[in-house]
Amino acid sequence: MQKNKSFWYGIAIGVLGIVLFSSKAVMVKLAYQYNVDAISILLLRMLFSFPFYIFIAFLIKNKKQEYNIQLKDYGWLVFFGFIGYYLASYFDFVGLLYIKASLERIILFVYPTLVLLLNRVFLKQKITKTQSIAVALTYLGIAVAFGDELSISGKGTLTGGFFIFLSALTYASYLVGSGWLIPKFGVMKFTAYAMLVSCICVFVHYSIISEVDLWSFSWEVYVIGFLIAIFATVIPSFLVSESIKIISSSNFAIAAGIGPISTIILAAIFLGETLTVLQLFGTLIVIVGILWVSLKKSNST
Repeated sequence: MQKNKSFWYGIAIGVLGIVLFSSKAVMVKLAYQYNVDAISILLLRMLFSFPFYIFIAFLIKNKKQEYNIQLKDYGWLVFFGFIGYYLASYFDFVGLLYIKASLERIILFVYPTLVLLLNRVFLKQKITKTQSIAVALTYLGIAVAFGDELSISGKGTLTGGFFIFLSALTYASYLVGSGWLIPKFGVMKFTAYAMLVSCICVFVHYSIISEVDLWSFSWEVYVIGFLIAIFATVIPSFLVSESIKIISSSNFAIAAGIGPISTIILAAIFLGETLTVLQLFGTLIVIVGILWVSLKKSNST
């Protein structure tokens, strides 16, 4: 019974984290309305996030570890911080220059199958029948919603879709890596360190290539940057890491199917993006897939 409650707790905080992460795409699209480029809004996100992760890292720096952490473990942490929250975020922000927020989240959802595949190849984790059926069902829903959105999207859809796919691939790699590194470092320390790595990568990236004056934007851009940092970065990053620790990265990846649904709804409300009957039908199928895998997993624990 306790395991049952623990699993559902992991699902709940994972879904909350994904919904908050999903709001990022909508807020980025809002920021783009004020003539800000991708790297600048990404930099604002990391600048506002950075002090929180520094503070958290300082608080837990002397916390006793259950595992003997080796130098190579820190090397992997740096690597996954680089690809998971720097590259994945950058590719995502660039892709959002070309496509709608709702379409972005639908394409981004290819990462659950990538997570399962990477876990199978590198960690030798079996893909269960339940996971296979759930993924197939959710992808049926995504195909319906994506096909409909693609038919009404204009120029740049393929370019945007390519960058979003790269974001999905790099984020999937991060999820797989975090699945076995989190127990070694602990949720708080791993998340704080990985995010600090990504922040530094963004700072270096901006200092090398950007010629934009960071202090020249309208006040709305800074407000949106702050909201992205707190509600679409800091809070969900810890929720997602805790969820992965409880339910595994494979099950989290499937439960994260709520992401496209929440983004489509938020985009319709705040951006006026079209929410068609086919998209509603597709999101309903995705919900069924998520509930199916959750109930099956719950009954087996």
